[in-house]
Amino acid sequence: MQIRKQIKRGNYLLKGLIGFSSFLLIWILLTSTGLVKPFFLPSPLMVIDAIIKLFVEFNLFSDILVSIYRILVGFILAVIVAVPIGILVGTIKSIEAYIEPVVAFVRYIPPSAFVPLSILWFGVGDIEKFFIIFIGIAPYLIILVADVVANVKNEFIEAGYTLGATTKQIYSKIIIPYSLPGIWDSMRLMFGAAWTFIILVEIIAATSGLGHVIVQSQRFLQTANVIAIIIIIGILGLITDYLFKVGYKKFFPWMERVRG
Repeated sequence: MQIRKQIKRGNYLLKGLIGFSSFLLIWILLTSTGLVKPFFLPSPLMVIDAIIKLFVEFNLFSDILVSIYRILVGFILAVIVAVPIGILVGTIKSIEAYIEPVVAFVRYIPPSAFVPLSILWFGVGDIEKFFIIFIGIAPYLIILVADVVANVKNEFIEAGYTLGATTKQIYSKIIIPYSLPGIWDSMRLMFGAAWTFIILVEIIAATSGLGHVIVQSQRFLQTANVIAIIIIIGILGLITDYLFKVGYKKFFPWMERVRG
């Protein structure tokens, strides 16, 4: 088995199918043989039935839309703030000296620690949820973007100055275009993290959203519903990750060969 050796797409998909089927088979064996009681781990059929009921009887689609809305707003706010700051931190040492210690401090604080404060400051509405997603994403995104920008080759910047480019042109013609693929990947990574934060904020002081459904299901000991929501979140995460991959290929086709 060679390191980084490419395999055919069909072979890749087959291995993925085998892996998923193995997981599903273990789940079926655990539940059908009685090794694990349905209260702790419902069977796949029970979970599928729960998913259908959640959509048909409890209008789960509206909760999905609410969660996606909260994620998008919090994520967009984080991108608007974090990307420009990250670019400056990655290119100007004096700004890095001011910003990096603060960001390093905040990013080690779990977002859950801000929940009581956010409720005190903003109440229990959507603004509180936007804030938690923002504070959970922005510090990490600043660091990721700064690292991407810092890897822009000095030769390109020096060549730009040699040819008479202004600082503004260095940013717009060299640094930002060179960094955009990496920034896009950083955004993709942090959007995945946003799904974990939305569950956190919807578990506490929420009347809608997927996290709220999990709490209600747990309260009434509906384990199948909890697992159903977990699966739905995983599917939504895969969809958004796929959209980011499509966007990467669309916006940065020259990186296709590097990406593989």
